[in-house]
Amino acid sequence: MAVPTAFILGGSADIGMALIERYLAAGWRVAATHRRPGALDRFAKHAAFRAFPLDLDRPDTFETAAAAFGATGWRWNLFVAATGDLAPVGPFLELDGAQWQAAIDRNAFLPCRVLQRMHALRDASGVQSAAFFAGGGTNNPFRNYSAYAVSKLALIKMCELLDDEIADLKCFILGPGYVASKLHRATLDAGARAGDNLKKTTDFMGTPGTSMDDVFACLEWCRAQDRDTIGGRNVSVVHDPWRGGGAGLAAALRADRDLFKLRRKGLAP
Repeated sequence: MAVPTAFILGGSADIGMALIERYLAAGWRVAATHRRPGALDRFAKHAAFRAFPLDLDRPDTFETAAAAFGATGWRWNLFVAATGDLAPVGPFLELDGAQWQAAIDRNAFLPCRVLQRMHALRDASGVQSAAFFAGGGTNNPFRNYSAYAVSKLALIKMCELLDDEIADLKCFILGPGYVASKLHRATLDAGARAGDNLKKTTDFMGTPGTSMDDVFACLEWCRAQDRDTIGGRNVSVVHDPWRGGGAGLAAALRADRDLFKLRRKGLAP
């Protein structure tokens, strides 16, 4: 059986690092991107690991990273976008408009452009998987985090669109809940501009949050489902019943094509 390959965009992020560790331990080949030189040196001696520089603020690096991955001869079975940034944090009317728009691009649209370029480098022998991460504000208001919330909503919709358009791709998105990561520095740096979320974040910092083992296990549960079951879905690592095989969840998803998607439901006129 061929060794599967994961391509992790944002391998130096905390979730990215955790996924590298776990996929290598599971016998996968792993290719990951990083922005800072040396960020992934801890994995450099692993024969099944490759690292490529890629900066979402520099689209020219998308091509160089794709070319370097292509030169390995590997073809990916799983694409994971593990990038994300909460900043800028603050009331919308007080934010720099250019920074606000750039943050949405960086969180939502630029990772999709990387997938667009990397699709040709997938394993074309079957249906492969692409995973994104959702975040706060996708189901309720997330005051003072408008750029982040809008970008995550865009990714949820992109998963639906990609599922509809690309027959050989299972695209899904996971809501990991509070994960101990560098992501929360933006809230701490914002201070009072973060509003009520500042206290929620400082309280969270004293807890373990969602375990990386659960993030990995939920991602693998999603990947193991067929395309009709998981394609275009938004799954919560914390709240949805995927554990223990998740047979009931899988059956519910198969029975309702609109479940865990962006839909307006209400009374018929």
